[in-house]
Amino acid sequence: MGAAESPTVPRKFHVTPEDAGRRLDQYLTAALETVSRARVQELIGQEKVRVNGAVARASFKLRGDEVIEIAGEAERPPLKAIPEDIPLDVVYEDEWLAVVNKPAGMIVHSGAGDEERNRGTLVNALLFHFQQLSGMGGEARPGIVHRLDKDTSGLMVVAKDDEIHRKLAAQFASRQVKKSYIALVMGWPPEKGTIEAEISRDRMRPTRMTTRRRSGGRAAVSHYRVRRKLENAYGKFALLEVNIETGRTHQIRVHLASLHHPVVGDRLYGAPATLRARQSVSSRKSQAQEQQELSLNRNFLHAAKLEFLHPATHERMRFQRPLPAELENFLNQLDFRKQ
Repeated sequence: MGAAESPTVPRKFHVTPEDAGRRLDQYLTAALETVSRARVQELIGQEKVRVNGAVARASFKLRGDEVIEIAGEAERPPLKAIPEDIPLDVVYEDEWLAVVNKPAGMIVHSGAGDEERNRGTLVNALLFHFQQLSGMGGEARPGIVHRLDKDTSGLMVVAKDDEIHRKLAAQFASRQVKKSYIALVMGWPPEKGTIEAEISRDRMRPTRMTTRRRSGGRAAVSHYRVRRKLENAYGKFALLEVNIETGRTHQIRVHLASLHHPVVGDRLYGAPATLRARQSVSSRKSQAQEQQELSLNRNFLHAAKLEFLHPATHERMRFQRPLPAELENFLNQLDFRKQ
């Protein structure tokens, strides 16, 4: 899930009146959906970007009628993953591939040239434990066929050689891989549903994705069903099983948020940072009584099941992992903690 961090060159953009007043770097970050704002600023700083043929600063305010051209790529030393002795939950391993259970809080790989974040990554752990991984993702992303967000836990398959990597990637691209997630959301959505909404980067907030229709959106399909409903002093919540056909950036999070049922803990898409219990009149001892609160320092989203065809043995591989302890504990607190 994801794409390279550098734009294909050259690129040309015609600014429309609706973008008048936006900074140049903000505009390009939204237009180049797979490129970070830091990367865009490097391109501008190295004079690889022209506005109406002239070099411009990142803070340049657009009028709405310019032509922007990217004439090259930012020059930076290549980033190489570093083996680190990090605990790794290996679910399955053979000579061709491995399946691991990624914890929340761990990024899969660092961004291009991002030395500060090139520590503690899943890739670094994989290199230490397996030594040999496929090279199709480059030196920064060996073995990585698909990704999970930093604050999402669960199952991932990694490739040990290039041929296996290619075949696994083809399965993902043709929607043959089955991926099932467990999510706790705010409120009660309908008992089951399918969300078919294109996903693109949010122009106003580049760290977010959006389902608002715009050019360049990528098709995305998510199916969900309600496994359990909760209602208590903290509000209404639903535990969902979500199956995705595609693997877009933040897909489940942005799809569920588009239904006004964000994933619990997902502040980026509208979930509150803290759940506060409502007190009934009979339970209020005084106006000064401290309100009980619950919080979760990650998203309540877990990749629980993964199924694919083994590229070498042609065996149907099925894996499952339960909710991690921190999510089970939070669910128990939410369900049984009384006012």
